[in-house]
Parts: sequence; C-alpha cells; structure tokens
Amino acid sequence: MKLAKPRIDIGFATNDAPAALAFWQNRIGLPFDYTQPIRRGYKQHRHDLCGSILKINQVYDPLPDAPPAGYRELLIARDGIAAPLPLVDPDGNRVSLVPRGMLGIERIGIRLGVRDVEAHRRFYMEALGLPQGNANGPGETYLAGDTVLIVEPDPGAPHDAAFEGKGWRYITFQVFEVDREHAHVLAHGGREARAPVTLGTTARISMVRDPDGNWIELSQRASLTGSLEPASA
Repeated sequence: MKLAKPRIDIGFATNDAPAALAFWQNRIGLPFDYTQPIRRGYKQHRHDLCGSILKINQVYDPLPDAPPAGYRELLIARDGIAAPLPLVDPDGNRVSLVPRGMLGIERIGIRLGVRDVEAHRRFYMEALGLPQGNANGPGETYLAGDTVLIVEPDPGAPHDAAFEGKGWRYITFQVFEVDREHAHVLAHGGREARAPVTLGTTARISMVRDPDGNWIELSQRASLTGSLEPASA
C-alpha cells in the first residue's frame, strides 16, 4: 500500500460532543482543526493527533449498544513521561499517554485485540502491505509510516465488529488511489464493507474489513492527492 500520509487516522462516534471535545482538547491537549459536515445529523470534529487526525463524529441519533470493536486503545507519545498514563474519555474510549519510544511509538500507536494473530499477520502484511515492527510482548507490531499497530491475542475479540456503536470503531489509511488499493485488499483476503465512492470534492473513500470484521477506511483525500478520479478513469 502506497500511503499518501505516513500515519493512520482514528475515529469514534459520540452522542455527547461537548464532553468529548472538552476531554480531547483540554485533558489530552489536541489542537482542534475544523468541523466537517458529513450528512444530516452527523458531523465530524477533526483534531490534530501528532500529525494523524482524531475524528470525533457527532451523531444525533442514539448510538446502538453494540459490542466493542477490536480497537482497544490509542497510545500517544509524550515527552517528560516516565511511565504510561492510562485514561478513559467520557465515551469509554481508552487512551494512554506513553513515554516517547515505548514499543517504537514516536507519535501514536493503536492497540488491537484479535482472535487469530496469524490471520491478522497475513492481512496486514499481504492485503495492506505493512512491514512488521520489533515486537516486544505477546503480540506483534506493524508500521504504517510512523504509526505503530500493536496486534495482541484476545479470545474475547469480536468476530463481526459493527461500525455503529460506542468506542473506537475505525482507522483510516490515506492513499493515492483508493480503487487500486481497495481491489488489492479484496484480492488478498480482505472483506468489502463499502465500495469506493466520491464525496463531493473532498475525498474518494471505501471501507474494508479485517479478519475479525474491524472496519478500515481507505481515503484518497484531495488535499493530499489532488485528483479524485479513479485510477481506471
């Protein structure tokens, strides 16, 4: 996978945007970027996350009480910290401020619990083309630019994670050609969640799913890539 931005974005949905915004801006200290309307009753508050984007999706309809996805925790590197500082936001999302360099994290890491580490090794290396990092624990690490994915065995991980619900729900890879990358993922064991579609002049996106059904957005964003035309056009 050829990344248009050398790091991963991450998002969640909330019915209480004021509380979520206060936590992430004031407690964690993330700079607010802008609010992007998505559709009626749904807008996205975007924040700079060490060069990645934290997407706080404000949803007006009640979120379903779906089981959590496999994305367990966001890790943010901070200078001047000797040990991890675990926190939980108002929506129950786990986040830890960690010493810079822990598990190879210089910006952010994302902890993922999976039922089958080997199946996810094949998926991340073959479908997404990510190199392995230096594992230091019961799981394995994969590098998406300077984002570290920590994949750990978890017998209680979902087998068909829902997109709608509370908690961390999806990650985003910014790529140059969504249609090509989407097809590559499907040809190497990934599942299609949403076929590529163009969103106005902003982005062309698709959704795929990993072996446990966790959702992954592939995004060809105009501000990074210029043209939104499909590669075959």
